[in-house]
Amino acid sequence: MTKKTNNELDLDVALADTTHKLETLYLNNKKNINIAVIAIIAVVAGYFGVKKFYFEPKEKEAQVEIFRAQQYFEKDSFAMALKGNGQFKGFVEIADEYSGTKVGNLAHYYAGVCMLRTGDYNGAIDMLKGFSSDNALIGPLAAGLLGDAYVESGDVESGAKQYLKAARMNKNKATSPVFYKKAGIALESLKNYSEAIDAYTNIKTDFSDTQEGADIDKYIARATALNEGK
Repeated sequence: MTKKTNNELDLDVALADTTHKLETLYLNNKKNINIAVIAIIAVVAGYFGVKKFYFEPKEKEAQVEIFRAQQYFEKDSFAMALKGNGQFKGFVEIADEYSGTKVGNLAHYYAGVCMLRTGDYNGAIDMLKGFSSDNALIGPLAAGLLGDAYVESGDVESGAKQYLKAARMNKNKATSPVFYKKAGIALESLKNYSEAIDAYTNIKTDFSDTQEGADIDKYIARATALNEGK
């Protein structure tokens, strides 16, 4: 067996650390995310015909149903929020029962986060793939969380692609540098050093004043050294 270099060992540690739990990005932006989530639920467009008499009542009913699950989610009681307890529906049941509504869509996001936190990575992939949003914060975050789920499940290649997708969505200082860095680490683990360098360079070029940008030179140097040593 070939002995790993210090750079490769550092990379293994970084990859494990970056996918060990949800990024502090979520925790640091929890309040803003939840405000955006409430806004998504609250904005219900006018309905006509079938929409007026079917989807509008379903939407309102779903808003009531999801409230208790959200309360448990806020308390980090992810298993309870995910499955409910017989007295209220969990996110999985809401996503299924209210499919086609805004709340049903949102339940996919919540369920995906809960599954990530409880270690059901394949379930998280299915749920997050079922969610869509053009919200400037939640859209990229959900795409990046899907990358986490892929990496945790062992599909690092799909995870790297998803991180790049997340980084390029609604480019901003809150999400883009985080997911460019995750993409770079994942790409390095795949020995795709040139693409890793590109991902890191995007941070250096466009987000040098962020936390990720502060030490990005050492990541570029590591990927460059590994690329030259191939």
